[in-house]
Amino acid sequence: MSSVELQHITKKFRTVTALNDVSFTVKNREFFVLLGPTGAGKTTTLRIIAALLHQDSGSVLFDGESVDDWTPADRDVAFVFQQYSLYPTMTVYDNLAFPLRSPMRKTPGPEIKEKVQRAAEILHIGHLLDRKTANLSGGEMQRVAIGRAIVREPRIFLMDEPLSNLDAKLRESLRVELQHMQKTQGNTTLFVTHDQIEALTMADRIGVLNEGRIVQVGTPNDIYDRPATTFVAQLVGSPRINLFDARVEDSQLWLVGSKISVPCPTDRTMPATVQVGIRPEDIQPDPKGKFSGEVILTEPLGVETILHIRSGEQVLTSLIPGISSMRLHDTVHFNILRDRLHYFDDSGKRIGQ
Repeated sequence: MSSVELQHITKKFRTVTALNDVSFTVKNREFFVLLGPTGAGKTTTLRIIAALLHQDSGSVLFDGESVDDWTPADRDVAFVFQQYSLYPTMTVYDNLAFPLRSPMRKTPGPEIKEKVQRAAEILHIGHLLDRKTANLSGGEMQRVAIGRAIVREPRIFLMDEPLSNLDAKLRESLRVELQHMQKTQGNTTLFVTHDQIEALTMADRIGVLNEGRIVQVGTPNDIYDRPATTFVAQLVGSPRINLFDARVEDSQLWLVGSKISVPCPTDRTMPATVQVGIRPEDIQPDPKGKFSGEVILTEPLGVETILHIRSGEQVLTSLIPGISSMRLHDTVHFNILRDRLHYFDDSGKRIGQ
């Protein structure tokens, strides 16, 4: 396994800048998730690391050594695509064995068998080895695609939204298995997704990419609890963070269009106007709560309920445990956890820590 470092990578396609001065490091044996919306530059980043594309400027390093002049074969990375990229007329066994049978590797037959069976065991597809891949389900095909990467024992695993074509239950199951595999095998993995749940549940660290720029790199807790910008704050979390314009008056922050105010934090300097972010779980109904509003919508989800509360001209989203007894047009009193508030300036950058 290897570490991967990108230093000031820029890539343009004619007039479009796909990557703009991108720098980050994936540590040896780390599960690193690159998170961003469609068109952010995630796949371009993977293709540059794999030498399927060449950057216009900047460098790619493996274990501190520049690999800019290395071919895809020299770099020895395994790329798992969103599409399964399997040979439909071959059996699962032959698909798994295919990378090992290349003239460059010349892997002995007994070793091929051992590695294929080991990968099949890790991914629970041993019973499928004699089946043609054309007869597999989507989840089974993706397991085979991942298995074909495992048998190679590459320096780095690159995974380009490998779970996005699967249904919700399969995605959850494979998330757990990929995590387990990475932790037990110690693979260096760069996983690309637009799904914030995948990022938060799987990553050791997350890099948030937007319009070709790295916006923030940190642990899942860093990204969720200390978002560097309003973009990151809104990208991560479900339901989405409440974000309001606010003005400072008499050491109070007043949410524009409502009767809600909170004391200004004393550990940072606040401009006259700010944006205040409130996670839905930090708006907590309480019969003795300081604030009140009208319930305009409830979304019962079983283990929790989303409440939409109108306060003045603003609507706040609250996330509470269990099934709520609140009904449409009820008045609800609530508190806001002050020490969990997020503050951003007019440019969308975080104020303070």
